[in-house]
Amino acid sequence: MDNIKELEKICQKIIKLDSKMRSARIINSRGHQVSGGMKKGVLSLEAQKQDEMMFMELSLRVRMRHEFDKEFGEVHFSMSYRDKVIVMSFPLTNDDVLLISCEKDADFGKISFKILKIIEPLKKTPTKTF
Repeated sequence: MDNIKELEKICQKIIKLDSKMRSARIINSRGHQVSGGMKKGVLSLEAQKQDEMMFMELSLRVRMRHEFDKEFGEVHFSMSYRDKVIVMSFPLTNDDVLLISCEKDADFGKISFKILKIIEPLKKTPTKTF
């Protein structure tokens, strides 16, 4: 998807899914944030420099997961349940990824499948790598 405004709308729609959402970001295949961000009024748990490192590491991890697609099938999302937050990543086309975070007490089972429905069009239409 070439239109950044459309990507921003999708990120905002995802943030509004649940009051426990913290952030929704689209990260390109090179590990750079191209749209989205933190929910208004919510402070990030990490510094901006740490964000950049996390995005690059996530981008690499998404590409590496393709190694097992033949054996296990395509990855639809991955989740980390941490002490302070839940983080989920949803691979898109061109190795871009949707990265979301939510509070630990969020219903991640329901949220994750709602997100899959929202991003379904992105998985069919390649996003433009910036």
